[in-house]
Amino acid sequence: MTDSKMAAKQSQGESWGELAKTVISAGLIAIVIRTFLFQPFNIPSGSMENTLLVGDYLFVAKFSYGYSRYTFPFGGWPFGEKMHGRFMESQPQRGDVVVFKFPQDNSTDYIKRVIGLPGDRVQMINDILYLNGKPVPRERVEDFVGALDGDDDHWKQYRETLPGGKSYVTLDKTTDGQLDNTELFTVPAGHYFMMGDNRDNSNDSRDAVGMVPAENLEGKALFRFFSISCKWGDDPTLQDHRPLCRIPNILGWIRYSRLLTPIH
Repeated sequence: MTDSKMAAKQSQGESWGELAKTVISAGLIAIVIRTFLFQPFNIPSGSMENTLLVGDYLFVAKFSYGYSRYTFPFGGWPFGEKMHGRFMESQPQRGDVVVFKFPQDNSTDYIKRVIGLPGDRVQMINDILYLNGKPVPRERVEDFVGALDGDDDHWKQYRETLPGGKSYVTLDKTTDGQLDNTELFTVPAGHYFMMGDNRDNSNDSRDAVGMVPAENLEGKALFRFFSISCKWGDDPTLQDHRPLCRIPNILGWIRYSRLLTPIH
C-alpha cells in the first residue's frame, strides 16, 4: 500500500472517529437536558382548553420546583423506590400550569393548573371558584369556538384572577355541571389542589385525581414549541384535533399562531 493510500485510510478512520464522538456527545447533552432541564410533552385531551389544545407540544422546566424521583426518567430507576420527597425544593405559585404524575397511577402524566396551596380551602359553589371562603373574581370574555360533531359551537369563557394577581381564562360549557358544586376541600401539608381550565371537562382534584403530593410534580409548563390540528376526512366523529396527521396535509393543519408562545 502506497503512502498516499495509507494516509487517506488513516484520515477516513479519523473522520469516522470524530463523527462518533460528535454523535455520542450530542446524545449525552440531550440526555442531560431532558433529565435535568427541559422535557417535551404533548397535549392529548381537552381538559386545559382554551389555554392548551389537543395537538399542542410544549416544554416543561424540570428544575422549577426542585427534583424528585418523578422528575427523572423511569421514576428514578433503579433508585426510585428509595427516593422520597424533593431536593432543591421550590413551591409552585397559584396559577402555575404544572405537569405531574397521577397519584393513583404514577405511569400517567397529567397537566393542570395549581389552584390550592397547602392549607388552602377550595370549593366550587354554583359554578364559582371559592378560595379560603372568598369567591375568586372572574369576568366574561369572548366565547371559545370549538368543533362539536363536525360543526362549530360556542362556549362561555371567563377570566379568573387568583390572589397574588395570576390571571387566566377558563372555559364553561354548562352552568350546572357535575363539578360546579363540590364539597369543601382543605389542602393538606405537602400537597396541591389542581384544576383544569376546561372546568366541565376535567378530571382533577375535585374528582378522581385528588390532592397531588409535592413529590409528584414534574415541572412547570413554559411555552409551546409546536401545535397542530388534524381533521380526518369527512367523518365528523373523528374531527377532534388529533395530534397524529397524514403527512401530505400536515402543513395545512399547523396552528402557526401558537408556535413558540408562552403558557400563562
